[in-house]
Amino acid sequence: MNEKILIVDDERDICEILEFNLANEGYSVNTAFSAEEALKKLVAEHSLILLDVMMGGMSGYKMAEKLRKDDNHTPIIFLTAKDTENDMLTGFSVGADDYISKPFSIKEVVARVKAVLKRTAIEKPVSQEIENKLAIGDLAIDFQTKELQIGNELISLTKTEFEILALLASNPAKIYSREDIISRIWKDSPYITERTVDVHITRLRKKMGTKSSLISSRLGYGYRFNASEQ
Repeated sequence: MNEKILIVDDERDICEILEFNLANEGYSVNTAFSAEEALKKLVAEHSLILLDVMMGGMSGYKMAEKLRKDDNHTPIIFLTAKDTENDMLTGFSVGADDYISKPFSIKEVVARVKAVLKRTAIEKPVSQEIENKLAIGDLAIDFQTKELQIGNELISLTKTEFEILALLASNPAKIYSREDIISRIWKDSPYITERTVDVHITRLRKKMGTKSSLISSRLGYGYRFNASEQ
């Protein structure tokens, strides 16, 4: 195991505990006590960032947003005491791959780190199962470039949001339960809940604007893509 992890937290004791335990798991670990320091230390060899949300100076959300705008897609797991649905929406909207609430157990952190690293290393894009493009009216999904376009506007989606959209659009006749979506999108993450799916769907619909009705829910069953809606 040679994955390199960057821990970013302004609480030095948390950094030390995480560094010690992740190093024992065989990871190469670096620490930073602010987002500003982390941006200077972050290199292409880092496979994952464990990122605190509430820090002095730049917040974890702002750091994640900056990385994604700079086309840096290093996986991010947020570590935070903020665990409301709005907090989760914010975290996932800026590109988080997972979200762990404080206080947490070391075993949980290690398990999630392994799951995210495994998923990002071996995952097969859902889009490989279907044609390269799908056009419905002025909405176009490009499964090769991982882009959603509505009219003349490219809609910025996170990796997970696009994978959910691609999964639903790959079989419009099928209703995917939350369990189905978790098993396909987060197949190696044991701590993902049905609420996480709902948070992502809510954010995805919001970004789709007037086309949000393409994704519908059926109470007690799950979600589907309604190509006939347009």
